[in-house]
Formats: sequence, C-alpha cells, structure tokens
Amino acid sequence: MPSRLQGRGLYVITDGPRPNLLEAVAQALAGGARLLQYRDKTADHDRRLAEARAIRALCAARGIPMIVNDDVQLAIATNAAGVHLGEDDGDVAAAREALGTDAILGVSCYDSLERARRFAAMDVDYVAFGTFFPSPTKPHARRAPFELLRQSATLGVPRVAIGGITPDNGQPLIDAGADYLAVISAVFGDPDVRGAAARFAQLFTTH
Repeated sequence: MPSRLQGRGLYVITDGPRPNLLEAVAQALAGGARLLQYRDKTADHDRRLAEARAIRALCAARGIPMIVNDDVQLAIATNAAGVHLGEDDGDVAAAREALGTDAILGVSCYDSLERARRFAAMDVDYVAFGTFFPSPTKPHARRAPFELLRQSATLGVPRVAIGGITPDNGQPLIDAGADYLAVISAVFGDPDVRGAAARFAQLFTTH
C-alpha cells in the first residue's frame, strides 16, 4: 500500500517543554519544515494536550502534517495526522487499528535493516534510521551507517535520517537516499529557528 506520507524535506521534532514553543514551531514551519512531530516526554497531560492542539492548528494552516511521539491517545485527542513509535512505545498493529487507515504511522528502526523490512511490510508510512552523527538529544544512541539508507532503497516507504544532523552534514544523507532529515536541536536549539529550518530546506531544493 502506498505511503500516506508524500514528498521529502525537513522533519522537525519539538524539544519542549519550553515557554516559547508555539513561536518556535511557527518559525520552523515558516522556514520550510515539511513534517512536524510533537515530542514531550513529561507527564503534564493538560499542558501537552493544549500544546499539541495549538501546534496542530499551526501545522494545519500551512498544510503540514503533525504527528505525535509515542502517544496514540494524544494523537487521537488532537486529531493529529499520526504517530511515531520507538521500539518501546507500543504495538504497531494496535496503533494502526486505533488511529485508522488514513493516519501516518512511523517507526524508529535505529541501525536495523531487518527491523525496517519487518515494519515496511506492516503498512507503516516511513522508517527512521539513526543516529548517524553524535546526538545531543540521545548521546548514547547506537550509530547507523550511511550504507543503511542505500540498502533500504527497495523497501517502498520513505526513509527518515535522524541523529546529530546539521545543515553542514545533511547533504550526504540525502545523497544516500534519505527522504527526510529529522532534526531537533539543530533547528529548535538555534537562536534563529526560521533561518536554521530554511538552511535545511535548501538542501532539498538545490539537490
């Protein structure tokens, strides 16, 4: 079945909680982000719900899908476009059943081509590989080789590269086959969020 995720480009992942989160998201979208994941690992349900709803509205105004990290129920409550699941975040088949056939469902595959093959056959919409470079968000994450992007070219779903990616090192990942570059700190940790997003977006428009 064709992926519900179309196109290619910058995939931003939020770094909340932070007081200016909505403004930062607005700037990232204005800079050219093509996909956004709301990621907040805290237990503050009310704040997370309010933020996710507000961010979803910002994304909808620009026609950008918003997906939720880990939390299927939050995705449902906010009418998000879908959810992203890591290896400890629940069952992919159960998430698809809960979210429905139109939802975008992405999975982390780390450094495992076999994991990516297994989930590509389970109606997911993208597989994410990484970390490719040292990551400030997950400094101890296992590393993935660039060759993994080339080896996964026949999976039939978009491939996301994540982990320590910057505008200066992202081009080789695109050249190796990444459809999306997923970024947290290199966008949301930059004083100029819009400018940082634009530099990533430029990698796709010039290639």
